[in-house]
Amino acid sequence: MTRNGTPHPPPAVSGRRRAAAVLAASAAVLPALLSASACGGPAAADAAGRDVTVMTWAPAGTGAADRPGMTALAEAVGRELNAHGGLAGHRVRVLTCNEHDTTDGATACADQAVSAHAVAVVGSASQYGSNFMPILEEAGIPFIGGYGLSAPEFSSPLSYPVNGGLPALVAGSGRQLVAAGCKQIALIRPDTRAGDALVSYLGSAVTQNGVKITDLKAPEKSNDYSSYAHRAIGDDRAGNCVLSALGAEPTANLLDPYRRANPRNTQLASVIGSLQQSVVDSTGGDNGPLRGAYATGWFPVESSAVWDDLRETARTYGDGASIDVADPGVQTTWVAYEVLRQAAERIDGGKPVTAKALQVVLDGGDPIDTAGATPPLSWSVTSMLPSADSPRLVNTSVTFQQVQNGRLVEQHQGFTDVRWVLTNGKPPA
Repeated sequence: MTRNGTPHPPPAVSGRRRAAAVLAASAAVLPALLSASACGGPAAADAAGRDVTVMTWAPAGTGAADRPGMTALAEAVGRELNAHGGLAGHRVRVLTCNEHDTTDGATACADQAVSAHAVAVVGSASQYGSNFMPILEEAGIPFIGGYGLSAPEFSSPLSYPVNGGLPALVAGSGRQLVAAGCKQIALIRPDTRAGDALVSYLGSAVTQNGVKITDLKAPEKSNDYSSYAHRAIGDDRAGNCVLSALGAEPTANLLDPYRRANPRNTQLASVIGSLQQSVVDSTGGDNGPLRGAYATGWFPVESSAVWDDLRETARTYGDGASIDVADPGVQTTWVAYEVLRQAAERIDGGKPVTAKALQVVLDGGDPIDTAGATPPLSWSVTSMLPSADSPRLVNTSVTFQQVQNGRLVEQHQGFTDVRWVLTNGKPPA
């Protein structure tokens, strides 16, 4: 994308893509940096202080929680940035780490970021924020654009989330289903503390409309969700709706018994991340159980021109098919690196790009324009959510999508702000 009105010098890239390129440069040195634990090895800035180190982590090889496209994109962005001048004139080392979807893995990745003197952790995914955030806080390392899986991402003063996490998705889905005519909603969600909170968010979105909620706690990992599908469908009367807030793999496993049950009146819905285009394709497209299904996302649909630069970066600097542009994790990483790029370029007077300098810029309140991927982002006091639990949740907007003719498309154009739901307020007039 063009940034700040500056055309791309051939074959130069937009600001977002330049940022991506810097970080990927570290990918060029990754073989020497990777350790046996699959984390990027030590990589402090060089003695002259010219290089800038950042890290991206996500689980891989675990099954349900895997987001390998996030780290693959970070490497691609680094390559592109370094091919076009770096990050605010500095060469970037992008380190990646597999956090294995474990507390020990998340801790190891955070420790690695500290050891490498990373100036930021960018576009990463882990549900163990209570383990990694204290480590980053002690070292003063900002966490930019996490996937939104843990409460500390929305409360830590060093966290700069770019999406609204599951709270915004579930609240948005509730509003989407109210508009679709749902009279009762069966929420299939993880049997976890985070899953418990989703019931409240959904309730805030629909209770004013008299919609009944059935809370179905399900295991995060299972090969058989038949009983949950049947309980959710219930008597299959008009106005019955099913909302899956499980992960991508559990939702895919849920769809097979749902298809076999063949409900005639029940409306299916999910949230992006649990439901995305690859799931629609793998379950039969318009002939599968997701025909007509509703989905709530953080970002515009994958076919949007908003993602044109992401597609080009993945194609030119990526490593093949490992980067799924439709994956909301990949999209989150892309937005996070754009935030990093703009913040680095706003550091006063060509001063070094440091963790503290980035924090000062991000806390300054000047909005960051993500070219339509999100509303302008600002972490000023006035932008934050008036919530003791999630004060750092600044982006409360979602998109409404639906499966039509085998494709996830916009149900209606633009963003819908669900801030009033998340603060237990009244809907806007």
